[in-house]
Amino acid sequence: MPERVDFLYLSESDMVDAGVLNMKRCMAAMEEMFVLLRKGDYRMGGENANEHGIRVSFPKKTDIPLMPIHEPDKRFMAMPAYLGGRFHMFGIKSYGSNPHNIERGLPRSVLMMSLLDVETGVPIAYMSANILSAMRTGATTGLGVRYFSKKNVSTAAIIGPGTMGRYALMSFMEERPSIEKIRIKGRGRVKIEQFISFCKERYPQIKEYIICDSVAEACEGADIVYFGTTNAAKYEDNPSVKQEWLKPGCVVISASALLVNTSFLASQKVKLIADNYKMYDGWGNGQTLPTQKNVSTLLGMGFFDAVSEGKLSPDKITDIGEIICGDKTGREYDSQIILYAVGGMPVEDVAWACDCYRSAVKKGIGISLNLWEKAEL
Repeated sequence: MPERVDFLYLSESDMVDAGVLNMKRCMAAMEEMFVLLRKGDYRMGGENANEHGIRVSFPKKTDIPLMPIHEPDKRFMAMPAYLGGRFHMFGIKSYGSNPHNIERGLPRSVLMMSLLDVETGVPIAYMSANILSAMRTGATTGLGVRYFSKKNVSTAAIIGPGTMGRYALMSFMEERPSIEKIRIKGRGRVKIEQFISFCKERYPQIKEYIICDSVAEACEGADIVYFGTTNAAKYEDNPSVKQEWLKPGCVVISASALLVNTSFLASQKVKLIADNYKMYDGWGNGQTLPTQKNVSTLLGMGFFDAVSEGKLSPDKITDIGEIICGDKTGREYDSQIILYAVGGMPVEDVAWACDCYRSAVKKGIGISLNLWEKAEL
């Protein structure tokens, strides 16, 4: 007999009550997730099981009434994944993104997360995922600080002081509470001031905020350099970073498009770390890449660009999971510059959603919704 099926609905406030903002726990979940990736106990989309997700974008021109028109950051996306280990869960994060949402009083992207039983496919939970997604990205960047930055660092640079910049800094402060100076490069004064207000409220130990006019100025003397800008409409308008701007021994973490000269990527003084190189390699298979001569993006297709152009050996790229598992080394010497690419993966969403769901069940949080008493089909 078909069984009754109920699932748990968790609003954004429910997610907060369940602990979605617990950065320490989120980083622990992300660390476990990377170990499972290294073991191969996961599946994402596509034949290679490593796709970021599937995107639906819109035409630049159309005669069809009401058809949306293409704009930068205007899209719908679904990101499915299975994660094994203690999680043993299938999930799908979905979202719609529109840059004009801000004018409507909405976030640029509105995200939801579904958890499904691995054996039956029945829904287990449906939850608000804006904070969840921001947390898992922040936690993943924070692991770059845990494993790659030097101890007792004092200065962090935030290029892109928006939402992702805030959550990245939360993870940095979790790992390196010695940070006391923040160098900031943003596009608008309002975002910068909001970021500084956020930091002052949460981290009174930070003594100095330096607003910079250029990326080069922001990088000056920074032990940690974080890029979290919104991807530019034109590929060549994305921010760039040069080796000579960087303090020896710093770690550069990019969670957005970043232009890097391939000679910099190939430098013997630089170590390249990816969250999951197979995802970028798989993305490039059969796709048209926005490559430019001698320029590559650190994020997404960037490592793949440099490899496909014959300017970088794939052996130079190490996955963070290999380092966490002890199969390869991280920092090799004090003055080494480390570039860490964070592309975002649905297995991250599954890991943190699973922990938040289980916490909600334990605390009696959320609304149980009925799918059916008895299936009609």
